[in-house]
Amino acid sequence: MPGYHVKIMQLCIDGRDYRLRTLSDRQQFADPDGDAERAGIGSASWPLFGMLWPAARVLAEAVSVIKLEGQRILEIGCGIGLPSLVLRQRGADITASDHHPLAGSFLAHNAALNALAPIPFVQAAWAAPNRLLGRFDLIIASDVLYERGHAELLADFIDRHAQPRAGILIADPGRGHANQLGRRLLGQGYAGSESRCRFEETETAPFRGRLLRYRRDPC
Repeated sequence: MPGYHVKIMQLCIDGRDYRLRTLSDRQQFADPDGDAERAGIGSASWPLFGMLWPAARVLAEAVSVIKLEGQRILEIGCGIGLPSLVLRQRGADITASDHHPLAGSFLAHNAALNALAPIPFVQAAWAAPNRLLGRFDLIIASDVLYERGHAELLADFIDRHAQPRAGILIADPGRGHANQLGRRLLGQGYAGSESRCRFEETETAPFRGRLLRYRRDPC
């Protein structure tokens, strides 16, 4: 791969093996056409999309058993796309999105690696309205609250792209901004719950990581 190095890894989700192309490490960087620079992505954060993070695995496990019931689903910040791959394998109506200019190509490659049909992808920045994206019955994400201000941006993005009756499922490793997001979603009419869970094999209870669930059911 010109400009950066990748590897293929394999993992099991709910009894099924998945193969994933990821960046080989967090020292990779390539932006020959300036796409990342125009998107405001610096060299330090550039490789983050291409790693398999513990939160993505937790989210993938969660969506491997949820009821789909014909829902239109959006993954935010999909990166290499593991939860979207799991949902596609289950036959879900899944669209993936990410701000990174290479996320779409990595997602497409990983779908092909697993003999799955292509997954619709939209490059989407949270702060910018995107009429192409539409509205969804379920919005999922993993480890998306890692900077101050992300909760506000994410809540506004959800407000623009969630159906009046909608669910939200977020795997958060405990970075400290989940309560701010919860307050904003409460203001949008959602009720929330959370469950603590292990994000790393070496973790012991009480766990910092949480699966955050929100639901809005207007009368």
